[in-house]
Amino acid sequence: MTGKGVDAQKETIMEFPCDFEVKAMGKNQADFADHVLALVSLHVNPTANIQVTTKPSRNGVYLSVRCDFSATSKTQLDAIYQGLSDDSKVLVAL
Repeated sequence: MTGKGVDAQKETIMEFPCDFEVKAMGKNQADFADHVLALVSLHVNPTANIQVTTKPSRNGVYLSVRCDFSATSKTQLDAIYQGLSDDSKVLVAL
């Protein structure tokens, strides 16, 4: 069997759906965690449960936001990382 779906499947060793976490870091501002959640939510099923955990840097200047959710495809993850990377408030996406 050949096709675009099969080629895309070969690009990753992950099996979907799977539990996944995305981290984003930025300035520690009141709305940063909600902002990251909104960016991730654009690409996740609206009924999905996204768990958000935050951790400030040692001196409190930066904030790390972790979003845990069930990923459905590599395409979805690529879109999430692209959206986070393109955003001016997000300094690092992991």
